[in-house]
Amino acid sequence: MFSRIQAGMSSTKKQATLAKFFSSMKRGVPESTAGTSPKKMKTTPPLTSTMGSDEKIDTTDRKTEHYDGKMATPDEKMEVETMATQPAEPVREPVIPKPVMRLALAKDKKEEGKILYSDVCKVFNEVENTSSRLSIVKLCSEFLYSVLNKTPRDLVPITYLFINKLGPDYEPGLELGLGEGLLMKTISESCGKSLAQIKAKYRELGDLGRIAQEARAVQPTMFKPKPLTTEEVFSNLQVIARAQGKDSQQRKVQLIKRMLTACQGVEAKYLIRSLESKLRIGLAEKTVLIALSQAILTYEHNGVEPSNDIVDAAEQKIRDAFCQVPNYEIVINTALEHGIMNLDKHCVLTPGIPLKPMLAKPSKSISEVLDRFQGQRFTCEYKYDGERAQVHLLPDGTMRIYSRNGENMTERYPEINISDFIANPAETHTLILDCEAVAWDKEQSKILPFQVLSTRKRKGVVAEDVKVRVCLFAFDILCYNDEPLINKSLAERRQYLERALKPVPGELQYASEVTTMNLEEMQSYLDQSVRDSCEGLMVKVLDGEESHYEPSKRSRNWLKLKKDYLQGVGDSLDLCVLGAYYGRGKRTGTYGGFLLGCYNQDTGEFETCCKIGTGFSDEMLQKLYEQLSPTEISEPKAFYVYSESAPPDVWFEPSMLFEVLTADLSLSPVYKAGSGIYDKGISLRFPRFIRIRDDKSVEDATSSEQVVEFYESQAHMK
Repeated sequence: MFSRIQAGMSSTKKQATLAKFFSSMKRGVPESTAGTSPKKMKTTPPLTSTMGSDEKIDTTDRKTEHYDGKMATPDEKMEVETMATQPAEPVREPVIPKPVMRLALAKDKKEEGKILYSDVCKVFNEVENTSSRLSIVKLCSEFLYSVLNKTPRDLVPITYLFINKLGPDYEPGLELGLGEGLLMKTISESCGKSLAQIKAKYRELGDLGRIAQEARAVQPTMFKPKPLTTEEVFSNLQVIARAQGKDSQQRKVQLIKRMLTACQGVEAKYLIRSLESKLRIGLAEKTVLIALSQAILTYEHNGVEPSNDIVDAAEQKIRDAFCQVPNYEIVINTALEHGIMNLDKHCVLTPGIPLKPMLAKPSKSISEVLDRFQGQRFTCEYKYDGERAQVHLLPDGTMRIYSRNGENMTERYPEINISDFIANPAETHTLILDCEAVAWDKEQSKILPFQVLSTRKRKGVVAEDVKVRVCLFAFDILCYNDEPLINKSLAERRQYLERALKPVPGELQYASEVTTMNLEEMQSYLDQSVRDSCEGLMVKVLDGEESHYEPSKRSRNWLKLKKDYLQGVGDSLDLCVLGAYYGRGKRTGTYGGFLLGCYNQDTGEFETCCKIGTGFSDEMLQKLYEQLSPTEISEPKAFYVYSESAPPDVWFEPSMLFEVLTADLSLSPVYKAGSGIYDKGISLRFPRFIRIRDDKSVEDATSSEQVVEFYESQAHMK
C-alpha cells in the first residue's frame, strides 16, 4: 500500500497524501475507500477541518502541534508511527484500527480515578442556573459524594474551587485576581481573536468568562486536546498565584494559554472567572460547608442518607471545626480519618492557624444591657477604635499576627514582638491572644483615631521607617501552652491572661475594664471611654457557659454599646458599593451618590438597601471616583438583587465597603434587603457615610440577616 502511494511522488505530495490517509484512518475509513471523494462517503468529516475536497494540503511550512502550541507529544508521534508501519486491518467492528484503539484505551486507563475539570464546570453551570438554595446544596453534596466514591484525594481541591480560593486565607501568596487587561490579552492570543474584538465584546457583555467560552467554541483545533483534570487546573492556578520575579507575567500567560486551549464547552468561562477571583455563581461558602458535611456523612453511611437529626448534628460539627481550624484540607482529612461526628475531638485550635473571632451584638441603651444580663455578673471593657489582631506565639518562638479575616498581617507590624511581653518565657511556649491594634501617640501617651492607623503601609514595612506606632490592647486569651481555653469562663481566661503577659505601657496593655451592675457607673464609664478616644463599651458575661468564647459567632453574650449609635439602630453597617449616580452642581465630574447593598450569606447575593449621598467631603468624592471608576461594568451582576425602577447611572464590580450610620430602618418597595422574609425589602433612612472599610472583604458586608435583626429590634417593632 505504502509503496504504491510513494511511487512517483514528490516529497511534498508524499506528505500530503500520507496526511490524508492518516486522517481517514482516524475517522475509521477503510483502506479501500481512503481516496474516495467526500461527496460519495457517508462518514462525516471532522469538525476541525476547514478545507474543501479539492484543496491541497501543504505541510511544508506547518508543524504538527499539540493543544498547547508545542510539538506533538511522544504519545501522538507513536500513534502516527505505529499506523505508518503496520498494515490496516480489514473492515470489522470496531472500525478504529487496532493500534489507535490500544492507545486510546491506554489513555483512558491513565485518566481513571481523576475528576475532569469539565465535571466541576457542569456543576457550576447548574448552580448558576438554579435559584433554590436547597437545590444547590443537593447538587453540590451529590457531586462531592461522587468525588469521594471515585477519588477522595480530589475532594480538597474541588472544595477550594467551589469557594473560589486556592487555600486557607492565612496562607500567603494564594491570591489570583488577575487584571482584566492581562486576561484580555491572553484570551486574544489563545483564541484567535484580536484584542480590539475582545475589548468590544467586553463592553457589550461585561463578562470575560463568557467571551472566552464563545471564542473557544468557534476556534478550530488540529488535534483534540487532552481533557483538563481538576487536579491539573487547581495545581496550575496555585502556580500562577505564586509566580514572582523576572518573567513571572510571561510564565502566567503561557500557563493560562495552555489551559484555555484545552478548554471545552463551559470550561473556558469558569476558568477565566476563577482567574479573576470572580466566580460569582451564587454559591456561598456557607452552602459549600453544608454540602460538604452531607457528602461526608452519606459516604460514612455507605450511600444511605441518615436522619435529619444526624445531618443537623454533622453540619454543626463541621461548622465548629472550621471556625477553630479554617483549613479545608485539615478539616476534610480529619473527618475522613476519624469520622465527621468526632471532629470536635481531633480538630481543635492550634497556634499558627487563626480561628474565626467572636463578634458582639449591638445594643442601643444601658438599660437594655442591664435587662439582658439581669442576675449575671458582667464586665465592661473599652471598645477600641483600631484593627482586630489575633496574636500567635508558635513553639519555635516565632510570632504571627492575623486580621479578623484570618489574613497574615505580621509583615504590617514589624515593631511588635510578643516574646518581649511574656511574663515567664521558660514556662510559656505557645499562646493565642485576642487583641486590638490601635494607633498610639508615644509622646502624649494617648490613642489616635483609626484614620491615622489606616495610613500605615500593609506590605514591605520596615520597623525603622514606621511613623505611626501601635499599641496592642489584649482583652482575651484563647490558648495557652497548647491548651484550648475557649470553653473556660471569661473570668478564668482573664487569670490565664494575667499569668502569661507582662504589660508594657504604650506597647502592650490589658484592655481597660470595670465590673459593675450600677447604671450610673456604667454611664460614667461609657462617657470616659469616649473621652479616651474609644468607640464605647463592650459588655461581656463573666461566668458560666454563656461566657465561653464562641468563634465566628455574633453572640448576645457580648454586647457593644457605642456612644454615637444609642439613638439609632444600635450599630453602624458595612455595606457594599454596587453602583453610583453622577454628581450634579459642584459634584459634577464625580459621583454624587452611591447604591449600597448587604450580603446574603445563604445565596451569595448582594441585596440593595439604600442610596447614600451625605457624609462625603469633596476630597473623599474625588478619591472614590478615582478608586471606583476603573471597576465600572456595563450591566449589573447576576447576583445583584435590585429594583429595575431605580437603577444607578453606573454599576460596579463589588470591591469596596462603606461604613454607614442610619437613623432608622423601614420597609420599602424599591430596596431588596430581607425581601425573602417580607413582601417588601428593608431600607436605611437618612444613611450617612462614615468611612471606607478597607480592612474587610465584600463578603464581610453586613448580612441580610443582620439587617432584618436591626429592623425587628426597633422600638416600634417591639
